[in-house]
Order: sequence, then C-alpha cells, then structure tokens
Amino acid sequence: MAGMQRGDRLVMVGDSITDAGRERPVGRAPHGLGCGYVGLVHAMLASERAWSGIEVINLGVSGDTSRDVRQRWHEVLDLGPTWITLMIGVNDVWRQFDRPDAPESAVTLDQYRAFLEEMVISAKDSVKGLCLLTPFYLDLDRSHPMRKMVDTYREAMTGIAYAHGVLHCDTQMMFDRSMDEIPPETLSSDGVHPTLLGHYLLAKHVLTTMQDADWL
Repeated sequence: MAGMQRGDRLVMVGDSITDAGRERPVGRAPHGLGCGYVGLVHAMLASERAWSGIEVINLGVSGDTSRDVRQRWHEVLDLGPTWITLMIGVNDVWRQFDRPDAPESAVTLDQYRAFLEEMVISAKDSVKGLCLLTPFYLDLDRSHPMRKMVDTYREAMTGIAYAHGVLHCDTQMMFDRSMDEIPPETLSSDGVHPTLLGHYLLAKHVLTTMQDADWL
C-alpha cells in the first residue's frame, strides 16, 4: 500500500484524544485542528515538501465510543476522504468503570468488534488507506483492571485490522516502550489523555505507520 501523496485528504476520527478542542462542525487547518496529535500530524506533513499538499481534517468528538462513531460514520465518508484514521475504544472501556450504574453507556467487547468491523467494511474499498489506532491506557502495571480491559479491546482491533487487510498502529506498544525511559506522568496525567509530549509521540508513530518513514 502506497503512502499518502499530495492532494490526498486525511480524515482523522476518534474521541477526546483526537478532538483536542477542534473547531465545529469540521476541524480544518490552519486553526481548527485542535491542540493534539491531529494538529501535529498536519504540521509534520506541511513541513515536508513532498507531503505539504495533504489536507488533514479532524472529526474527533469528546466522549465518543465506537457506538457513537458508528452512528456518525456517514459524516466521515461524506467528506470524501482518501485516507482515514480511527482511534476509538478507551471510552467503551472507561464507561464500565466511571459509570457502573449506567451499563448502557458502555460498549461490550462483542459490540466493539461488530461496530469496528461494520465501519471498516463500509470504508475500506472507497479509500486509498484506512489505519486503525488502538486504544491505550498509560499504566505500566498490566494487572491494573482498566489496563487489562483496554488490552482486550486493543487485541480485538488488531484482529480486525489483520482480517481486513487495513493498516494497524499499536499505540499501546509505542507508549509502553516510551515508558521504559519516560515517566508515565509526563505522558498523561490520567492515563488516558496525553500531554503535549504524549501527543507528539502519538503523531510520530501514526505517520511512521502510514508513511513508512522516520519522523524526527
């Protein structure tokens, strides 16, 4: 699969990690991409002459689960993307911990698989590239209940990516390697929302996966 090229339109979809304060209804450059990894992806692409003509759009929505993204997936496709990234899943898990009295707000593992597969199937033949970004939880203790559950959802997304031949960006693995040298609290204050450094590492990893290039 060839990487992105000038003239491509990259639509980046997800929850608050992607949203990062973007403009509504559609986050566009130069001022509407938010203060997270999406804006950094745009900046990195714009700094390279070969890829400076790629349009980046932010369609992240804070609080979204995979169920929510599935319900608005048509909005993503209506923008006519040539590339899509989708990072979703941490709220599917988090709702099981922060809202135990409202189980309907969470998304079960089987539902997560079904929603992801439906979105992948509906999009993969109409775009040049689709990249699934795994959910992550920044805690090196893999026995932590939320970390353990996030890992099961991460594995489900990985399986779907391989089954359908789309790109897969293991953000948890990247952060785990980073935390060998960087204290977790410098990457996120709550284990979910990255700091600027966390967003920078995320942007580099996403672009390396999609472009097969080293991003410094």
